Amino acid sequence: MIRLAWPMVVIQLLQVAYNVADTAFLGAISEDAVGALSLAFPLIFFLISVGGGFTAAGAILVAQYTGAESGRTADVIAGQTLAFVTLVACALAVLGYLSTDWLLSLLPADAATQERIVPLAADYMRIYFLGLPFLFGFFIFVSIMRGYGNTRTPMRVMIVSVVVNVALDPLLIFGIGPFPRLEIEGAAIATITARAVATGLGLYVLFYTDAGPDIQPGDLVPDLGHVSDIVKLGLPSAIEQSSSSLAFVVLTAMVVAFPPEIVAAYGLGNRLISLVFLPAMGLAQALDTVVGQNLGAERPERAARASKLAMGLVSIVMVVLTAIAYLFPEPIVGIFLTADTPGASTTIAYGVEYLQIAAFMFVFLGVLQIILGTFRGAGNTKTAMVFSLITLWAVRVPLTYYLVFVAGWAETGIWVAVVMGDVVGCIAGLAWYARGTWKERYVEVEDARPTGAPAKD
Repeated sequence: MIRLAWPMVVIQLLQVAYNVADTAFLGAISEDAVGALSLAFPLIFFLISVGGGFTAAGAILVAQYTGAESGRTADVIAGQTLAFVTLVACALAVLGYLSTDWLLSLLPADAATQERIVPLAADYMRIYFLGLPFLFGFFIFVSIMRGYGNTRTPMRVMIVSVVVNVALDPLLIFGIGPFPRLEIEGAAIATITARAVATGLGLYVLFYTDAGPDIQPGDLVPDLGHVSDIVKLGLPSAIEQSSSSLAFVVLTAMVVAFPPEIVAAYGLGNRLISLVFLPAMGLAQALDTVVGQNLGAERPERAARASKLAMGLVSIVMVVLTAIAYLFPEPIVGIFLTADTPGASTTIAYGVEYLQIAAFMFVFLGVLQIILGTFRGAGNTKTAMVFSLITLWAVRVPLTYYLVFVAGWAETGIWVAVVMGDVVGCIAGLAWYARGTWKERYVEVEDARPTGAPAKD
């Protein structure tokens, strides 16, 4: 499990490196540019999440068919996932580009935020949406390879992509040498260009090497039966992810009622929490492969043992990160906002408060992700969806509204609601996990593997 997990942790770290690099470079320009990212990302992620559930379905099906040793079925599913999700990505790109202004108009922004931050967010979003097919291309590649059990090759591709992004960011943001000064638009162009490089390398690996599934051109022709399986399994994940992202849009709509400094601090805090999130997310993604392959091989007790080990490991890591975040918040937050502007020090102060309060949820956040990864690996995507909705819609969103606008806790209410959502979601998820009803494989195949043969590592 750890052999599978550590490249996924690195991939997640590099994934966040895109956003961290953008935040750090734009933080040298102004807190408004950082705030624009805070507004843009929940709206961007809302559309991305619609297709993201189907890439997760592809990974689950590939993992279980690989564990069941079902001939070429895993290869065919990989090809079907690639073709279907690419079509979805193209449709979302057009929809996102055309709806950018409308999406931003839904946010009841403070007057200063409306004037200074919203136009910058619109510039960023339009370019980013045009690049969605490249973004999804890499996501599909990672999911297919993870289901197959190869996480190191996507990690190597991701390293190349991040190097491209970090190299282009300062050139396009600040206008170094022959490059024009594009500021926030430059950050978007750098990210999309790097994603295009990653997608190209991923397609080369899938079609011209033996590092992953053996996808044939005919596997890309849509098959109603396989597409139906992908949609059936992926729809709950798509609903889960889109509902989660919609919750963040609603939360952002509440946050933009505050001055720009708090909006920027909210974005900084979320960037830092996403870094803390990395070990849990990487381990959860590896775990869904371990669970999927072992359930596919009809070894449920081995799947359960892996899940419990993952919970213990992530708890240890999160305790360490909690101590670091609580004891040293100011230097951590200060790294990402170096601009010499009047609002910078105020933004950092709010960010420090956010990070110290959020530190108390890190262990709960980590364990919850392991629980959700276990459910997804078993094919119980509906169960994972329910607990994600509980975390955000039953707790975090209503509690944010109550603490901020009714109880009068102002920005502190935002920070506290973040913590309570993951705490309640984790406790509820553990109670359901303990029932053990998830220990059945999703796919039904004729098992040609010799009795007692192990699942694919």
